[in-house]
Amino acid sequence: MRAVEVTGESMLPALRPGDWLLVRSGARIVPGSVVVARHPHRNLLIVKRAVRHEADGWWLESDNQRAAGRQDSWDFGAVPDALIVGRVVLRYWPKPSLRLGPP
Repeated sequence: MRAVEVTGESMLPALRPGDWLLVRSGARIVPGSVVVARHPHRNLLIVKRAVRHEADGWWLESDNQRAAGRQDSWDFGAVPDALIVGRVVLRYWPKPSLRLGPP
């Protein structure tokens, strides 16, 4: 397990800046899962929703497409599987929540 802090507003309303998440490496990802990945062109982590798996990797999108500075697969294409850090399993701060994945 790994802890990750949300920055930016690209995942509103599900996640807000300052939320802290627990991320499980190797957890099964299905469309609708919230994942943490390494940005394919910059040295930073991104929190995005997995939309579909393609030959090149996962297509990841922001929930809030209008967020300033939003970066997702619309900008850089599918993210290779090797860059997926893990699936978000829990928001533990400020309020615990398990409603981060598909129903």
